Amino acid sequence: MHILNFSAAYTIYTAPAMLDKHRQPRKQQAMSSPAARSITCSSKVPEFLVGNIGQPMPAVGLGTASHPFVAEDVRTAVLTALELGYRHIDTAALYASERVVGEAMAEAVQRGVVVSREELFVTSKVWCTQCHPELVLPSLKESLMNLQMEYVDLYLIHWPMAVKPSKPHFPMKREDIVPMDLSGVWQAMEECHRLGLAKIIGVSNFTTKKLLELLAIAKIPPAVNQVELNPTWQQKKLIEFCIDKGIHVAAYSPLGGQRISKMNPVRQSDILEEIGKARGKSVAQISLRWIYEQGASMVVKSLKRERLKENIEIFDWELSDEDRFKIGQIAQRKLITVQNLLCPEGISSVDISDVDVLEI
Repeated sequence: MHILNFSAAYTIYTAPAMLDKHRQPRKQQAMSSPAARSITCSSKVPEFLVGNIGQPMPAVGLGTASHPFVAEDVRTAVLTALELGYRHIDTAALYASERVVGEAMAEAVQRGVVVSREELFVTSKVWCTQCHPELVLPSLKESLMNLQMEYVDLYLIHWPMAVKPSKPHFPMKREDIVPMDLSGVWQAMEECHRLGLAKIIGVSNFTTKKLLELLAIAKIPPAVNQVELNPTWQQKKLIEFCIDKGIHVAAYSPLGGQRISKMNPVRQSDILEEIGKARGKSVAQISLRWIYEQGASMVVKSLKRERLKENIEIFDWELSDEDRFKIGQIAQRKLITVQNLLCPEGISSVDISDVDVLEI
C-alpha cells in the first residue's frame, strides 16, 4: 500500500482572497491574522482559519456522498475538482468513498495537479456504529488505510448518536440505538488528535444543546460543526452560538442536494431565482455566496465539470443588503433529520428527541 508522505507540521497556506473583514464573524476575524494571510497557494478557493491552531480550511469543498455509490463517478469528480482548484475533499466511513478518494488524490499528486499532500484538506467522519470509546481510534485507522494517508485534516463525529457496533450502514434499526458515551467518545477523538492522526477534530449535526454538553467535558473543544445549512434552513441561532464559542460552521446540503423527496426548496426558490437573474448568477451561486457571507464554509457535490467550476466562482462579488433581506424572508424547512437514518419500524429504548431539535 502506498502512503502519501508528508510532514506532520501544521503548514499554513492561504488563498489570496479572504472573506471581507466587515462580513467576518468576530471570532473568525480574530483568528485571521495578516501574517497568516500573507502566504498563498495556487487554489482559487479562500480559506478560513479554524480551531485553536488556526488550521486553514477551504471555504468550498467537494462532497463524496453518493447514492447509489459509483466509484468511477466519484474518482472523476475528485480529479476534476482538484484540477479546477478545489483542495478540500469530504468523505466518511459511511460513504464507502474513502478508498476512491485516496486513489484519486494520489493520482492527482502523481500527475502534478497538486504539488503534495500538504496542499489537500481531507475530512472524514466516524459513524454511529463506531461511536463507542473503544472503536473511534480503530475506525479512524481504517479510514486512513482506505485513504492511503497518514492523517486527516479534520475528523468528525458524524451524528450525536450511538448504535450497536457493526459495519457502517443505514438505515439503522431503532432497537439498536444505545446510550452514547459522549465523554468517552470525545476523549477518543482527542486521542486521535494527540497521536497526529487528525489535525483538528469536530462534530456534525450537533445542536446547541449537544454542543453545550460537549464543551462542558472537552479538553480540546470541537473546531468545526458541520450541519445542514442553506437559505431554506438558515440555522441563525446555531451560527450565533458557534461564533460565540469559536466553533467554525461548515454547511452540507448547501444546495438542498440531499433530498428526501423530489422537491428541492433551494433550487426551486423563487426568491433565489429572482436574485440570480438580476445579478446574472445561478441559483446555486446565490445560495453558496449567502453561506460564505455567514462566515461558513461548505461541502457541495456535483459530478459535472461546469457546475464544479460554477460553484467556486462566488468570491469576487457579493450580495447586496436588499438581497440579504430577501433571503432572510425565505420560509424555513429542515430536510435532514435523524429519522431519515432509521428504519420506520421498531422502537428505540433510548430517547433521541434532543438530536433533532429544530433551532430557528
